[in-house]
Amino acid sequence: MIDPIHIIEQYYPKNSDIHYILLTHSESVRDKALAVAARNPDLRLNLEFIADAAMLHDIGIFMCNAPRIHCFGTHQYIEHGYLGADLLRKDCATVRHALVCERHTGVGISKEMIIKNNLPLPHRDMLPVMFEEQLICYADKFYSKSRLKETLSLERIRTQLGHYGRAGVAKFDAWHVLFER
Repeated sequence: MIDPIHIIEQYYPKNSDIHYILLTHSESVRDKALAVAARNPDLRLNLEFIADAAMLHDIGIFMCNAPRIHCFGTHQYIEHGYLGADLLRKDCATVRHALVCERHTGVGISKEMIIKNNLPLPHRDMLPVMFEEQLICYADKFYSKSRLKETLSLERIRTQLGHYGRAGVAKFDAWHVLFER
């Protein structure tokens, strides 16, 4: 059993702006994912894992340069997933928790897309595989770290994903059908 808050507080000073932003965002994602999971008992999702992994999915943001959300690191924001995964791999979390970090950006990023777009990411597939990973990735799309507690509309999510191509919108729509039936 892991303690996500303990892990977070190793990297995010209590009572700091970034601590508040990360916790608020992660709690929103966790609550959405757990609510969706509760409506889908037939998927037999691991609720404890979802709760913990949702709280940790963005643990790597502090290493990125995103001043709007009080992150003053040296990496590009797109790197926060694999950076967070690396942190969790060396911490007490399981490999599964690390994979959620690595695979939640957008609707996942393929090795082909990384190479084609010369993204500053390791050359490997970073696509959510397990239903729990997919659900956390899906729930994450509804919440921004710059507009805390605002739930994004389906239309806005689709518009944002559409900037990266139709495939992302199609994957999100498939998740919507799966999880919101």
